Amino acid sequence: MKVVLFCGGFGMRLRGYVDAVPKPLVEIGNWPIMIHIMKYYACFGHKDFILCLGWKADVIRHYFEEILETNSSGIIEKTSGISRAEISTWNINLVDTGLHSSIGERLKHLEDDLRDEQCFLANYTDGLCNVDLNALTAHHNQSGAVASFVSVRPTHSFHVINSNESGQVTDVSALTDKDLWMNGGFFTMSGEIFQFLNEGEELVEKPFQRLIREGRLSTYRHDDFWSCMDTYKEMQALEEAYERGESPWEVWKKQHRPVFKLRRSEDPIRRGGVCEL
Repeated sequence: MKVVLFCGGFGMRLRGYVDAVPKPLVEIGNWPIMIHIMKYYACFGHKDFILCLGWKADVIRHYFEEILETNSSGIIEKTSGISRAEISTWNINLVDTGLHSSIGERLKHLEDDLRDEQCFLANYTDGLCNVDLNALTAHHNQSGAVASFVSVRPTHSFHVINSNESGQVTDVSALTDKDLWMNGGFFTMSGEIFQFLNEGEELVEKPFQRLIREGRLSTYRHDDFWSCMDTYKEMQALEEAYERGESPWEVWKKQHRPVFKLRRSEDPIRRGGVCEL
């Protein structure tokens, strides 16, 4: 399946900390978060990428031009499990979708390429997850939905307050203790999505409301590892986890045994892991 990566945003909440590169090129370990995400999809056999560019498009273009000119292996490749030689086997299509475009507008820009696709994948390109992609696509196909997305539990340490009209507090509880789910930014869609997406619209607002009214929007609940990189604090947390060897999103690494189906009998060591295709 084709994989659409939205790489054109301004990354405003990281500005001031990371100004030289767009958010998708911010490194976790030795590789940009974008490459971690692409490696995740490639692990499941999906290596046909369409990158929707916008802000600092030239920097992303230069990155791939430079990396594809160097296919040598080294320490970085051995420690991360991602190699330049492997990246050179991916089909990478860089498309300028506008400097100020929304996610919906960037997707609409690809309508001619995707309208006939029975199924394609899409990602915000700023979050890491160990969801079983095969299970996600199977859920999407069985649901009959036009669009599906991974829903995850909030990770912020905020507290939810309940109070009466006089202001008396009746309950204080952690947000993570509530039965709340949010959009994790991992999508599966069919080309039919463009029948619900009009020019100038954001993807998850009016188009998703139209799908809801027709019962054609579905979600796959993932109650395991997920983390975004919206802020400097979140970027630091991912980097520190990687340095400790705690990177469950690297499902291609043998030391992370999967909880999803294996071809051979094994006991999972931890959740998230190698995918066997």
